Amino acid sequence: MKCLFNNIDEWKIIQDKIEIKENRLAESIMSIGNGYMGMRGNYEENYSGDTHKGSYIAGVWFPDKTRVGWWKNGYPEYFGKIPNSINYIGIRIFIDDVELDLAKCKVEDFYRELDMKNGILNRRFIVHISDKKFEVNIIRFSSISVKELAVIKYSIKALNSDAKIKFIPYLDSNIKNEDSNYEEEFWNGVSSSSSEYRGSILSRTKENAFNTPVFTVGAMMYIKARGKIKDLSHTNEYNYCENSITMDILKNEVASIEKYVSITSTRDYKESELLGKCEDILNREISKDYDDILNEHTELWNKRWKSADVKINGDKSSQQGIRYNLFQLFSTYYGEDSRLNIGPKGFTGEKYGGATYWDTEAFCVPVYLGVADKKVTRNLLEYRYNQLEQAKDNAKKLGLKGALYPMVTFDGVECHNEWEITFEEIHRNGSIVYAIYNYANYTGDFEYIKEKGIDVIIEIARFWASRVHLSIKKDLYMIHGVTGPNEFENNVNNNWYTNYIAKWCLEYAVENVLKLDIEYSECIDRNNVTKEEVELWQMISKKIYLPYDDELKIIVQNDNFLDKEFIEVKDLPKENLPLNQNWSWDRILRSCFIKQADVLQGIYYFGNRFTKEEKKRNFDFYEKYTVHESSLSSSIYSIIASEIDDLDKAYELYSRTARLDLDNYNNDTNDGLHITSMSGSWLSIVHGFAGMRTWDETLSFDPKLPKEWRGYSFNISYRDNIINVDVCSDLIKIENLKGKPIKIIVYGKKYILEKYIKIDRNKFK
Repeated sequence: MKCLFNNIDEWKIIQDKIEIKENRLAESIMSIGNGYMGMRGNYEENYSGDTHKGSYIAGVWFPDKTRVGWWKNGYPEYFGKIPNSINYIGIRIFIDDVELDLAKCKVEDFYRELDMKNGILNRRFIVHISDKKFEVNIIRFSSISVKELAVIKYSIKALNSDAKIKFIPYLDSNIKNEDSNYEEEFWNGVSSSSSEYRGSILSRTKENAFNTPVFTVGAMMYIKARGKIKDLSHTNEYNYCENSITMDILKNEVASIEKYVSITSTRDYKESELLGKCEDILNREISKDYDDILNEHTELWNKRWKSADVKINGDKSSQQGIRYNLFQLFSTYYGEDSRLNIGPKGFTGEKYGGATYWDTEAFCVPVYLGVADKKVTRNLLEYRYNQLEQAKDNAKKLGLKGALYPMVTFDGVECHNEWEITFEEIHRNGSIVYAIYNYANYTGDFEYIKEKGIDVIIEIARFWASRVHLSIKKDLYMIHGVTGPNEFENNVNNNWYTNYIAKWCLEYAVENVLKLDIEYSECIDRNNVTKEEVELWQMISKKIYLPYDDELKIIVQNDNFLDKEFIEVKDLPKENLPLNQNWSWDRILRSCFIKQADVLQGIYYFGNRFTKEEKKRNFDFYEKYTVHESSLSSSIYSIIASEIDDLDKAYELYSRTARLDLDNYNNDTNDGLHITSMSGSWLSIVHGFAGMRTWDETLSFDPKLPKEWRGYSFNISYRDNIINVDVCSDLIKIENLKGKPIKIIVYGKKYILEKYIKIDRNKFK
């Protein structure tokens, strides 16, 4: 674990010295985006040290051919990846004909800040060139008011002498993905052009043999120069264009440029229209003042924060962590486009391919339900509905009925190339259904189930019914050969979580089919559901085997889990951690160590089905063997810890969740941020400390306060209401900011929330 930035600010991430050895880590942490495109925190100017240049465009991907030593039937033919796209931030800088390179030049007073409140990346430093000193200031943002627009303002002030400054802003698509097989390049140049203050390129992904889309990306830049211009030139070549602007400045004068870049892709327009659209966008925007463009952007960020901010009193580190997580989550996805989803690394790196995982349904959906308009979550559900046919094809590859949603996808087709994940980690199907249930239960929009959701529910029920088998010996249905959420065990039998969520999916399918058959039979008829099929689902759900140990009185993770040699995490030498970077996979598979919440994931999903005592026994048993090497893990454990009143452990795990990337807990942040797991810090507070639940369509709270905090508050959107929850040491205030009076439960007591209620916490301690 290495925390680079010790200067803790509640609204900013501050880097107060240049990082050479840990530059990649700093680049990841300083990433920005706007839901349409984004980039790592690379420097605009040339940097000859170790760097991972990365800029990415939502929905643009490439099928990288699967390469394995032994092909198994059913392997996906390709691994879908988000290609590193056009470097659109680049500006080479020459001062008196010496190139500015932060890996080589003498630099002092380096300062960089990510302003999360306003969505801006600021940087300044003093550089020595020969005997001269210069103050450099850079501002960068990806506009959320104009999704196809990025803006950079680069200024240089001569501090002690006159100088010649040359700016070379450029666009470059001669790039490679770090995460590619055999260092294959993914792009071919189509065209490039340049003129005074302008330049453009078109690049197209390579043709592929898998009948997946070929994408073309268009980029155009316009430069505004501020200073005494001595010389102008421009040039272009394959996949590249640049402008060169030379200025002479006197001591204490400033030379600056503003670089406006528009990016478009064939996701939205025809290839022939791309550059025309870029030009239209730039012409409209550059007619405005820079400050006006910036203000439009910051106003929208402030609007987002007004509804979504979580305020923590008394703990700056926790405050910074939750805001950082929400900032990066919203920078990746804000629900505007139902064709898009949330990649595990977002726009910050290439690991995991940049595609859709079950993370979205399990971890991100609850957050967007709470902080955004319900259409955002509905778009996420429709993303899966629109891929139902591909999911049915995926099930057929296993010789099964119904639908198996992919572990990894861009377009509904499975594109993950690890067998143990692709065809064994089938529990993800359950989260697809759970998200539908969660959405309908939370928003009250049961029409969605009628219109689209029931089709998905039925096909997933069919999958589970064909995936189980009947044990004649025990007269119980079982599911063998699976990988549960704990990916440190592969090909196990009867993973409890998988079996339990299969059971629940079948129960939920039966419940909805029987209800809709009476109220809206058309949606049952269009899915050709028979009475016999429903009866089969009922029988299986009642007779699914669920591993349990009567002596320990705990749920058993899988059939053979208790046969392992047990060593607690605290007894492992620190140099062994993280295990996935230090142990062989064989050793990991044989060990008792758990990568992420598995049994606890099920207890979280179905918390009203387990007593507090059951939760405590299972938490106490499994927590001591869990290494949390999945970024998705600690938030679930934190929530359960709050439920069982272990607030010290809940706070510890919240801190790990909230500061996972900022403090580099898993020693892998240099690859990019863990975007989907960033939802976990919100869940740890709202579902954990505040105890918010919506069982049986009733909003309830069970607020608790860790001793490290003086208080916390947040807003949630629930159905037609906006509700503020404010918790301090002695008092809880819940205010109805918008909407009609609503029934709520606090500490088990029923209230009608009209305007606000105040509750003395001391009565419930």
